[in-house]
Amino acid sequence: MQIFPAIDLKDGRCVRLYQGDFAQETVVNPDPIAQATAFSKQGATYLHIVDLDGALEGKPVNLDVIRAMKKVAKLPVQVGGGIRTMRQITFYLEEAGIDRVIIGSAALENPDLVRDAVKLYGAKIAVGIDAKDGFVATSGWLDVSATDYLTFAREVEKSGVQTIIFTDIAKDGTLEGPNLEQLQALQQAVSIDIIASGGVSDKQDLEQLSALDLYGAICGKALYNGNISMAEITEVESLAD
Repeated sequence: MQIFPAIDLKDGRCVRLYQGDFAQETVVNPDPIAQATAFSKQGATYLHIVDLDGALEGKPVNLDVIRAMKKVAKLPVQVGGGIRTMRQITFYLEEAGIDRVIIGSAALENPDLVRDAVKLYGAKIAVGIDAKDGFVATSGWLDVSATDYLTFAREVEKSGVQTIIFTDIAKDGTLEGPNLEQLQALQQAVSIDIIASGGVSDKQDLEQLSALDLYGAICGKALYNGNISMAEITEVESLAD
């Protein structure tokens, strides 16, 4: 199982949120470039970067920082947050050297963008499904749609997308463990790669996610506060292989 250390960017700093609430923000490192370098030196094999400012504004905001992070980390990087147009997707993939982009809100609001992007870039396109009480949330998690996450996942699969990043908002930043029930239901609903996000608190949580035969998992708060180490992440990645 691929494990992704998470770096969430807001106001040029690395932060963690509680249940996606921008009012409950903790700065974990004021220097995101240093954080990317540290994860790389500690053995990370892939980074997950979210432009939180971009998610709110509906356009990438931290482009220069993300490009610099990719350069210093010398690792594969996937990026999400505010990606709404083909021009933005092309910039990330062709100019910034990003390995995979995550389309979030726009995937629900503009499914044609997803289909067109997949035709051009194939597996470099992922869709982020963020759910609140089982329904898809958009616009930096501020709005909740009437679309069930499983229904949406099936539609995403039909569009040709090969990877879904699934977040249960109620679990995000809580260290209460991932929503295994929803993830298992998602795993049964689609046959494409699933990356679990939200709630990971320790190595055991990662092992449980690996037991579900998921493609990947994102680790944020637990990594920053020392509940889990990069060495333990490497162990779980090796076991899954």
